[in-house]
Amino acid sequence: MTETKTGGLFLEDFTVGRTLVGPSRTITEADIAAFAAVSGDYNPLHVDEAFAKNTMFGQRIAHGLLGLSIATGLAFQAGLVDSSTLAFTGLTWKFKAPILIGDSISYRATVAKNRPLPSQGSGMVFLDVDLVNQNGVVVQTGQWSMLIKSRPTA
Repeated sequence: MTETKTGGLFLEDFTVGRTLVGPSRTITEADIAAFAAVSGDYNPLHVDEAFAKNTMFGQRIAHGLLGLSIATGLAFQAGLVDSSTLAFTGLTWKFKAPILIGDSISYRATVAKNRPLPSQGSGMVFLDVDLVNQNGVVVQTGQWSMLIKSRPTA
């Protein structure tokens, strides 16, 4: 089942196979400039239009880590990782295709594993996450692991 996620989720809500689709965001030149300033990554592939025209992409592309950062922001905005998330514990991530200026990206997260830790009132959740552009192309993919609170008992 695929659904749009809004609002907080507890451990028990992360059933294996459940797929959540997040909101989208359009990548702008300002996003790339701001990320370059924050990260210190001024690679000309991202910030120099004349240089980037002569690359395999033919234009500037967003930083790969900007895509990942926006994916986590979209997940937060949708409530996927809100106050019920105790810790983002790890990730594996692959960069599959460029993110271009003007691309609108969103995430699709499928619960791969849910491991309750009853003595801690929480559990580990493993999500298979795809970052997808407006054409349905997976531009980035990987797995996130998070420590999530269990639903409070009455």
